[in-house]
Amino acid sequence: MLGALAALAVPAMSAGRTAAAKHPGPAGVSVFPMVRVPGGQAAAVPSGGYTPAQIRTAYDVRPLLRAGINGKGRSIVIVDSFGSPTIRRDLSVFDRRFALPPPAALKIIHPAGPIPAFKATSSRIGWAYETTLDVEWAHVMAPRASIVLVETPVSENEGRSGFPQIVTAERYVLQHRLGGVISQSFGATEQTFPKEGLRGLRAAYLEAARPSHNVTIVSASGDGGATDYRNNMTSYYTYPVTSWPASDPLVTAVGGLDLRLNSRGTRIAPDRVWNDPGSPAASGGGKSIFFRRPAYQNKVAAAVGSRRGVPDISLSASCGHPVDIFLSFDGRGWQVICGTSVATPLFAGIIALADQVAGHPLGPINADLYQMATSTRSGIIDITRGNNTVSFWQGGQNHTVRGWAGVPGYDLSSGVGTIRAAVFVRKLVRLSSSAAGAPTPAPAPAPPAPDSPAAAPASTLTVDPIP
Repeated sequence: MLGALAALAVPAMSAGRTAAAKHPGPAGVSVFPMVRVPGGQAAAVPSGGYTPAQIRTAYDVRPLLRAGINGKGRSIVIVDSFGSPTIRRDLSVFDRRFALPPPAALKIIHPAGPIPAFKATSSRIGWAYETTLDVEWAHVMAPRASIVLVETPVSENEGRSGFPQIVTAERYVLQHRLGGVISQSFGATEQTFPKEGLRGLRAAYLEAARPSHNVTIVSASGDGGATDYRNNMTSYYTYPVTSWPASDPLVTAVGGLDLRLNSRGTRIAPDRVWNDPGSPAASGGGKSIFFRRPAYQNKVAAAVGSRRGVPDISLSASCGHPVDIFLSFDGRGWQVICGTSVATPLFAGIIALADQVAGHPLGPINADLYQMATSTRSGIIDITRGNNTVSFWQGGQNHTVRGWAGVPGYDLSSGVGTIRAAVFVRKLVRLSSSAAGAPTPAPAPAPPAPDSPAAAPASTLTVDPIP
């Protein structure tokens, strides 16, 4: 299921203005009703969302860029179903508008099979929006990094749908050493998977964590707050759930925040857990039914209990304060877009900067994040406002799914908090380097041999009864 909440063809408006009410949209995504500018033309100028300059200022990326830490020599891998038919042109227009350099390279590959010809169905449009967002905003944070866009030929929805192709594609990326960080702005509610759970679908993550690859995997925590979609992708669970792959212990789960910035990118209010009014549109978070608490979360056991807790870290996602994207298929033009699909490529770009400083991929970083969160000089900023409780009308009645509040320390709505990149990047590299040669904390027994990726250890995939 796509992670982005898209605003379609919204005309120019001031940053911070909330768009119209949402309704169910492509591939289970919530989208804003299409609005055309006068004369029926698509928006010809940015639509009032946050700009690259504002986001870079907000996350203190500028000092790194001035120091030449811009992703040079590193690659960001972005995985999306289908991709966008106009992504090369769209990134070029986006870059010209915001005076960004082109990436060192934009490579588009189809390791899991050819992509069907583009047709303007709701699913294909939704994935084209997602692809555009992922590519343009990962590039914002690491402008000199190469981008490898991995397009798969089957839509990822709920349950297993699309994941076998994603596993094939990501293993190809790993085997050919195409990048140091893989960004995934998609996920499926854990309860939508078959009873056998995730066996056979974790192969890429197990492989990425091996010292021979040492690749960082980041994934969106979801946009439904404490709930998320059922298999039909129109109704929600009425009790707390969370989504995979964000819930995988080998993946860094990226949650969402509401940033309130002025035109210069300076905060005018403290960050809050993203939670917009209306149908569920909030930072995904909760406790996994598949994975027990990994060792790196032992010190936050009071919050996560015996389960893997999500998210790990959080960045901008609010639909009240979205970001600009440009896409040209079907004459669409400038749009605004929001969701944890914004936060995820932003963080992937930050990891590319850290990989550049280190001179190599950092690999799994979760243990480092939780250690850094105990320090006041790590570049991790705690989030203590807001929550991801959501209410919605379904089946003729109103439901409230109680989530978790932003509190001092770790919480299941914002993770360990957010980042100040100029400090965070260097601290992460120092911590990672100091641990070089030490075994990576493992959430499970040794992974299967390369010839048998489907055989994930049973103890890793212990499944508790589903409510």
